[in-house]
Amino acid sequence: MVVKLIGPAYASCSRRVLACLIEKDIEFEIVPVDLFKGEQKKPEFLALQPFGKVPVVQDGDLTLFESRAIIRYYAEKYAGQGICLLGKTLEERAVVEQWLEVEGQNFGPHAYALVYQLLFAPRINMPQDKAFIESSAQKLGEVLDVYEERLSKSKYLAGDFYSLADLSHLPFTEYIVNGTDKAYLIRNRKHVNTWWEDISSRPAWKKVLAM
Repeated sequence: MVVKLIGPAYASCSRRVLACLIEKDIEFEIVPVDLFKGEQKKPEFLALQPFGKVPVVQDGDLTLFESRAIIRYYAEKYAGQGICLLGKTLEERAVVEQWLEVEGQNFGPHAYALVYQLLFAPRINMPQDKAFIESSAQKLGEVLDVYEERLSKSKYLAGDFYSLADLSHLPFTEYIVNGTDKAYLIRNRKHVNTWWEDISSRPAWKKVLAM
């Protein structure tokens, strides 16, 4: 059965899901949603996602939203297909979940703030808040200091295996490194930069960027 991903392929959260689907060799089709025209706020989309955010996936009778919930679902459902993204033991799974939470609660908010202010605010004629940008960069840097220490001891966030914990960082880090003047946040941290070069060179992620 073909999975339907409803949302634009360029959106960060859509990219997170797409990277997972490709790593797991899951067949999918994209149903575009034009965010700049506000299609995510139309009744037909709100019937699927009441908060008006992308993406949504439809998998048979299941409709699911929230990108991190979606990637957990597919990593579990297709555990024996494609690359293992959850860890092979209960202990490994716990560490994957731990760093997924770190991404969502610590990395994500500051990364999102930078990406929104630096890349998307100008597109909608919204003034940039320079003080907020610098504050967000400082806070993200403090989070990345923790990552630098972690990645000095293991190749990936959850250990020596690539997992959802790493995959979930791809979209916002891509924007920061290749779309803003804040790439130094990654580049100036030796172990974080090595990790980024590794995960961003994965064939699945390159396929996502080519969409």
